Formats: sequence, C-alpha cells, structure tokens
Amino acid sequence: VQLQASGGGLVQAGGSLRLSCAASGRTSSSYAVGWFRQAPGKEREFVAAIRWNGAITKYTNSVKGRFTISRDNAKNAVYLQMNSLKPEDTAVYYCATGYGIIISEYGNLNQYSYWGQGTLVTVSS
Repeated sequence: VQLQASGGGLVQAGGSLRLSCAASGRTSSSYAVGWFRQAPGKEREFVAAIRWNGAITKYTNSVKGRFTISRDNAKNAVYLQMNSLKPEDTAVYYCATGYGIIISEYGNLNQYSYWGQGTLVTVSS
C-alpha cells in the first residue's frame, strides 16, 4: 500500500483546510486510516482515524468538533476537513494505514504499517 498526502498550506487562524490521502494498492474494510501530526520539536501525535468502510471514527480531544475525517471508497481516498484552525495546529500532517487495528489502538502510531510523506500545515495568528 502506498499513500500520498496533500492539501497542506498556509492559513490564518480560524480558517479551514482539507487534507487528502490517496491510497494505492490493496485496501479493505479491515484497514484503518489515521492522520497524525508532528510539530517542530515535538513527538508525532494522533489526530483522527477512520475504518476504511467508514463505520468507525476516532478523534483526539483537541480537534473534536473542528476536524472531520471521511473517506471516498470510489477514489480510494481519505480526507481530513480542518475548520477553526488554531496556531497550535501547525505541524506536518501524515496519513497512515494498517490492517486489523482495533479501535482502542487507533491512536497508536506503532500499529500503522504504511505511511505517506506528510504535508505541512501552517496556521498564522
């Protein structure tokens, strides 16, 4: 499986961006796709995840109500709609996928086997 993340950019606080993660190769409803982010000098952290069939989603508390993860099976893509962006959302955002990840482990980056290259999101104050 190969992943290609895109959609990052520079936006003012309060603005919106939509990140895309295009997947190629074998995927199925048993895969989960997650978005993680890494700010300068910080560890990579979980943002949101979705089961490939869309049945389950999970968010970190700091983005609940602002970010929405979704998927388009026809396009083999997962999206992260980010609204009400804050300067603390500034980071490189990565999408990742893995097979058979249980819900309680969606936030564990070690469970994901395949990673995209990252896309930079910068939120100015």
